[in-house]
Amino acid sequence: MQRRTLFAVAAVMVALLLICGCTGTTTDPTPAEKQQLRIATTTSLDDTKLLNHLSSIFEKQYNAEVLVISAGTGKALEYGQRGDVDVLMVHDRAREDVFLADGYGINRRVFAYNFFILIGPEADPAGIKGMEPTKAFATIREKGMTDKNVVFVSRGDASGTHAKEQALWKGAGFNYSTDIQGSGDWYLEAGKGMGETLTMANEKEAYTLSDIGTYLAYKGNLDLVTLVDEGDQLLNVYCAMQINPAKYPDINSTIAKDWVNFMISDDVQKEIASFGVDKYGQPLFYAAQKDWEKIGVTEAEVTDPIA
Repeated sequence: MQRRTLFAVAAVMVALLLICGCTGTTTDPTPAEKQQLRIATTTSLDDTKLLNHLSSIFEKQYNAEVLVISAGTGKALEYGQRGDVDVLMVHDRAREDVFLADGYGINRRVFAYNFFILIGPEADPAGIKGMEPTKAFATIREKGMTDKNVVFVSRGDASGTHAKEQALWKGAGFNYSTDIQGSGDWYLEAGKGMGETLTMANEKEAYTLSDIGTYLAYKGNLDLVTLVDEGDQLLNVYCAMQINPAKYPDINSTIAKDWVNFMISDDVQKEIASFGVDKYGQPLFYAAQKDWEKIGVTEAEVTDPIA
């Protein structure tokens, strides 16, 4: 009798194990399906590898797959206007304001900044080293009109860097479309991202405007040197924002919110502040968190998570 009881108990235990195995009620549940996050970004965040570094951290924390489209700010904004992405990461405050006002974007947060620099051949045929930025631009144009050794390569791609260049020409007293574009062989438009523009300027032994982060990332392959790097006009501020789900219901607004909050979190701000220091001796970008007054934005834009 005792033997039969033991067999019965054993049979019940085996049955229970089989049931658990078939229904998946184990202590190791199947991971949730990965979510895709689509980001349109300015090329500098991609060329410097900062975005790749941060994406790998985010993917592990949120079980996500980050898909990146790297383009100039103008093109990135177009992707946002069509609802082709969930998040924008750009650096042109004026166009961002219009994008938000038109209802395409929401919840802008500023996460980093650096500075633009004017670089060129070490020989400096225009003699601009150490000049105030707009004076340097005016001098390049003046010398370029008569000296074939003075050439300027523009991004020419409606990017944030291209917009900053146009603002500097305006500050120097020139109409960009009539006084600069098509004004001579001295002015070339690459129509490319920052990395490719640096390569082209290097080949031409030309001047160009770059964000300092991308320049440092490419510096090892360039003969160009920094000639102008001081002036309030050279500030370069980066933001992330969600695409408005009220306008495009199919976007992944949850993972988009997670990304924007991730970018202003304490841990990621530390990652931004240290990125590149070991390789280049200085950061490629500065964390925005404690410098909101310095860069001219509200404290809420750099510290307040999206609810």
